[in-house]
Amino acid sequence: MSLKPLYDRILVEPIEQEEKTQGGIFIPDTAKEKPMEGKVLAIGEGYRLENGQISPLKIQIGDTVVYGKWAGTEIKSNGKTLSIMKESDVLAIKSNN
Repeated sequence: MSLKPLYDRILVEPIEQEEKTQGGIFIPDTAKEKPMEGKVLAIGEGYRLENGQISPLKIQIGDTVVYGKWAGTEIKSNGKTLSIMKESDVLAIKSNN
């Protein structure tokens, strides 16, 4: 199944946090926080402006993004948990530097 987000929405695969801290302490599943960063798998065509034209998104497929803890809607696809959210829910794009 392939998903194509509509308009200004993006499809993100959350990046899970490490299972142990830098000090070597293992974090149980019940204490893990919801992921706040992920990889963009698909994007919509963009915002619809008042004049009817489409303004493209700034986020691109493959970007690693940081978003709010409760941003988007979780869905299951091919056994993976993914999130669909608006581009405005994204707080930052991580650079590879």
